[in-house]
Amino acid sequence: MKLRLVKLLLALVGALVGLGAASSLWAADTVVGDANFDAELVAIQQGWAVAQYQSADEAAKQRAFEQLIERAHRFSVAHPQRVEALLWEGIALSTYAGVKGGLGALGLAKKARVVLEQALKLEGAAGQGGGVYTSLGALYGKVPGFPVGFGNDKTARKYLLKALEINPTGIDANYFYGDFLLDEKELDQARSYLQKALAAAPRPGRELADQGRRKEINELLARIDAKQR
Repeated sequence: MKLRLVKLLLALVGALVGLGAASSLWAADTVVGDANFDAELVAIQQGWAVAQYQSADEAAKQRAFEQLIERAHRFSVAHPQRVEALLWEGIALSTYAGVKGGLGALGLAKKARVVLEQALKLEGAAGQGGGVYTSLGALYGKVPGFPVGFGNDKTARKYLLKALEINPTGIDANYFYGDFLLDEKELDQARSYLQKALAAAPRPGRELADQGRRKEINELLARIDAKQR
């Protein structure tokens, strides 16, 4: 039974904000219903990247994700039929589950699953680079199984392979499937997918996300090397 909860690190879309942007990002009292959808979506994605990669310490990261979850929830409530809004609320909840850990993490992961499964029912769920499938696959692969949680390796593999079908050369789809295979001790296959992830084309405007992801890929490849010595 796997005890490690998911730590989703999906790519940011759009231009990244500067090092000091976290405080100003949350200072505005955004009324999502009156905001331009694309602008608010990018702001949430930017907020995720800042919280994940530029927080000063773990306490600051937790505070940033708490604020991000509130904002993402308002966004999805205002746009319940938009896949992107639900996806990014699910990402925020999932990532915070990994950051927070402990007893509260499973509750956050369950909320993330509900939101992502709502997104899966909408037209266009196969878009977003397969992000809905990637996120659900990571959740099912990392959350403990019955009777503690809802984790299920068969379901995880199904979703992760669907994400790869949609986006076969994507850095995230290959990374998360490689991570799953490493957990399953399928080391040679894990290495293959992680190398595909490492070879993915750079994404303009997503430099911070790509940098962080490639660091994680190299860490997993080092773990495989250590196991195969």
